[in-house]
Amino acid sequence: MGVAVLWALVGQAQALTSQQALAIASGDSESRVQALNQAVLDADAKTQAFIQALADDSVKFTEDKVFIIKDDKGYDPVTGAEVTVPETAEDVVNNNYMRSALDAAQAALRLTSPDEKVRAEAADALFKDPDESRLALVEKALAAEKSDAVKAKLEMARAASLISSQDKSRRLQAAKLLAESKSPDTKLLLNERLSTEDDPQVKAALKTAIADIDASLVWGERLAAIFSGVSLGSVLLLAALGLAITYGLMGVINMAHGELMMIGAYATYVMQGVFRSYLPEAWFSFYLVAAIPVAFCASALVGAILERGVIRFLYGRPLETLLATWGISLVLQQLVRSFFGAQNVGVENPSWMSGGVQLMNNLTLPWNRICIVIFAVLVLLAMGWLIGRTRLGLFVRGVTQNRPIASCMGVNTARIDTYAFALGSGIAGLAGCALSQIGNVGPDLGQSYIVDSFMVVVMGGVGQLAGTVYAALGLGILNKFIEGWAGAVLAKIAVLVFLIVFIQKRPQGIFAVKGRSAEA
Repeated sequence: MGVAVLWALVGQAQALTSQQALAIASGDSESRVQALNQAVLDADAKTQAFIQALADDSVKFTEDKVFIIKDDKGYDPVTGAEVTVPETAEDVVNNNYMRSALDAAQAALRLTSPDEKVRAEAADALFKDPDESRLALVEKALAAEKSDAVKAKLEMARAASLISSQDKSRRLQAAKLLAESKSPDTKLLLNERLSTEDDPQVKAALKTAIADIDASLVWGERLAAIFSGVSLGSVLLLAALGLAITYGLMGVINMAHGELMMIGAYATYVMQGVFRSYLPEAWFSFYLVAAIPVAFCASALVGAILERGVIRFLYGRPLETLLATWGISLVLQQLVRSFFGAQNVGVENPSWMSGGVQLMNNLTLPWNRICIVIFAVLVLLAMGWLIGRTRLGLFVRGVTQNRPIASCMGVNTARIDTYAFALGSGIAGLAGCALSQIGNVGPDLGQSYIVDSFMVVVMGGVGQLAGTVYAALGLGILNKFIEGWAGAVLAKIAVLVFLIVFIQKRPQGIFAVKGRSAEA
C-alpha cells in the first residue's frame, strides 16, 4: 500500500502527535505495539503514512524526534515538512513481533476501504493475528459494515481477539463463536489458545469447539484425499498410456519411456520461451495450447527414430531391448543436460490455470490439477477412438494379435510397428507436457514415473486400456489415502506390497487378454 493509497476511518480521526510517533518508533517492542494499537484506533492520513513508512523501514529517530526518510530527505511525520536529519539519528529496527503488529495495523486501517474485497482481506488478516487492543476498532468497523459476508469475517476477527482476553466470560463466549467458523485457521487458533489456557472450564469449551470443527472438516479432508488420488491417478494414467502401447501391445520393455516424457516437458519449456520472446504478451496465456502438439510431435519423432534405429532389430529379445533402451535413456538425459543445463528449468502456469475452486473451508481444487484430470480424460478418449475406430488402430491390433497372418494379408508390419511406437512415445510427450504444469522440469523428470507406469500397465492387464485406467486411478487414490495416515514413504511401500500380492494372485492383471494370443 503506497502513501497515496489511504482511506478515511469511520468517525472523527485524531491527528498524529510527535509523542505518539516517538512512542511507536522507539522503546521496547511491547510499549511500541501498545502505542501503535492506540494510534490505529483514531488514525488520520498522516498516521497511516507513518505506519507505512515504518513497515518500509524508512524511519529514523533521535531522543525527542522522529523522521520519515524518502529519497534521501527527511520529513516530519506530524507536519509533513522537510527537515534536516541529525547525523546521530538511528534507524528504527523492527523485529518479527513488531512487523507482525505493523501488518495487523495496516489491515485494521483497511477495514474502512470502499472496496469490499479489501475489507474482507483485512478482516481475515486480523483474524489470523488477533489482539484484544484492536477490539474497539473491529467493533467500530463491524457497526458500520453493510456486507453480510464481510460482517461474518469481522465477527470471527472479534471472537479471535476475545479468545485471549483476561475476562473468563469473554473467552468462553469467543470459544462458542469460533466453533461456528468450521475452518482450519480457527482450529489452529483454538489449539494455540488451548496450549496456554489454565482455566478448566475454558479448556473444556475450547476442546468442545475443536471437536465440533473436526467433525465438520472431516468430509472436506476425505474429499481432498479423493481428489488428490484422482489427480495422481490422472498423472499416472498419462504416464502409462504410452506404455500401454509400447509395452502392453508391442511387448517392448522401453526403459527410455521416462525420457520421452522429459522431451515433452522440455518442448513445453521451449514453447514458453518462444511465446515470451517473439509473440505479444497477451498471447502468452495460450502457449500451453501450442505446446501440446509440439510436445507430442517431438516425442513421437524421437520414438520413431528409436524404433527404426534400434528396437526393430531387437523384437523378441526382451533383455537386449531393456538394456538398449536403458542406455538410450542415459544418452537422452545427457543430451538434455548439454543443451539446457543440469538444473531444473521453470515452466509457468498460464493465467487461466492459476488459482483454484474453493468448495469447502478446507477443500480447494487447484485449476492446474483440474485441467490435468480433464486433459487425461481427453487423451484417453482419443486413444480409445484411435485404437478402436481407425484403420491404424485396426492394423495395430491385428499385428499385435497375429503378426504372420497380418503380414500375409498385406499389412506392412514394420511400418505399423514404427507408427505404434511413435504413437506411444507421443503420448509420453503429452504426459511430460502435463507434468510440466505441476512439478519441476529437469533431466530426471521421467525417472520418478517410469516404475509407477510399468506398475499401472502390469496391474491393469497387458494390452488393456480399460485396465490401465482402473489401475491408475486405483493406485492413485490408494496411495493418497495411505499417505494421509502413514506418510509418503510408507505409502509407496504399502502400494508396492499390495501390487506384488495382487500380481501373485492375478498375474494376468485386472483384465486378461482374450483371444488366440491368450491361448497360445
